[in-house]
Formats: sequence, structure tokens, C-alpha cells
Amino acid sequence: MRGRSIPALMASVAALFGLAFAELLAGQEIIDRIAARVENDVILRSDLRELSRYQQLVDGKAEPEEQLLDRLIDQWIVRTEAEASRFPQPSEADINLGMERLQSSFASSEEYESRKKQSGLSDAEVRRMVVAQLYLSNYLDSRFRPSVQIDSKAIADFYQNDVIPRAQARGQAPPALEAARDFIQEALVQRGINEQAARWLKESRARLHVDKLLAEGAK
Repeated sequence: MRGRSIPALMASVAALFGLAFAELLAGQEIIDRIAARVENDVILRSDLRELSRYQQLVDGKAEPEEQLLDRLIDQWIVRTEAEASRFPQPSEADINLGMERLQSSFASSEEYESRKKQSGLSDAEVRRMVVAQLYLSNYLDSRFRPSVQIDSKAIADFYQNDVIPRAQARGQAPPALEAARDFIQEALVQRGINEQAARWLKESRARLHVDKLLAEGAK
């Protein structure tokens, strides 16, 4: 009898442990799910939430989840190539400048702090997002800037079609073309970088194996 009671006792303990564990899991909130699989990697719903909150901070609103996921897939492509090429992380000076630019985009420090609180991001999370955005934009700049060519006609056209109308809309006298040349040059270079990056990302995505699981994660 004693020999048979030990297995029975162990089975009872196992059953009780299993029941307690099941109850623990039932009461535990699932805080993360996979939003997409990209090749052998994953994008989590927490990544979506963080980007959404960052957009709320910067722009006052966030894109729909599907567009957020597309942005994260594009960021995965850029980051994967940048890391493969051992592209350096932004310096502390660049990060601090990025933080200053973000905060100066608000009318006041109070507005920045209020928007940050509404977004639910901590200072550390904001800094991490700034670092990530700098890393990606710096890589795209280094990859595509050398191939962007801007001629005098493009500068003159931008001055006539963009600078002058904007100044007039604000009731201001437009700056002289020469005074605005460097600004126009950089604006056109950035436009060229964005156009080339968009084409490259489209081609790169066509070669990737991507499974989007947003609908599954929402269940």
C-alpha cells in the first residue's frame, strides 16, 4: 500500500501544481504578441505601440497600425543593412542635438513635457527613439547623398514655386535667391535622398519573406 501511495501523492501534487499554474496564467495579461515575421526575425506589437506613442509625441497623432507596421518593416530593412555594413551609431553630440531639435520643435518646454506625458513615453524611451531614428536617417544619408545631383535650374524652380509662394502666404518679403540658395540646395538633396530610399525600400521589400500577423494578434 505504501509503495502505491507515493505515485498517487506525486500525481496529486502534479495536478494541484498544474491547476495553480493554469490559474496564474489565466489571471496574467498577455502584454506582447508578434505583429509580423520578417525573414527569421520578428516585429512585436510593443514595437508598434512605441512607434505610435513617438508619433503622438512628435506629430500629435499616430498612423493606423497597418501603416505603422509598414514603417517598422522599412526600418528593419535599413537597420539590417546598416548593421551588416557596421555603420556607426550616432555620437553623443549628435544624440544631444537630436534631442534639442525635438524639444525646440514645440512652442515651449511646457508643451513638450505635456505632450510627452500624454504619449506615455519616458525620457529614456524618447531618447532611445531619437537614437534609432538618427541611426536610420544617417545611414540613408550616407548611402544616397553622393548620388543626388542638383543643378541651378532645379534651385531656381524651387525658389519660384516654393520659397516665394510660402513667403507671400505669410505676408513676408521672400529672401533673395542667393540668400536662400544653401537652404534650397539642402531641401532638394533631402528630397532626392527620400526618393531614392523609397525606390530602394520598395525593391528590397519585394525580395523579403514577410508575414503580417496584426489580425491574429488582435484576437
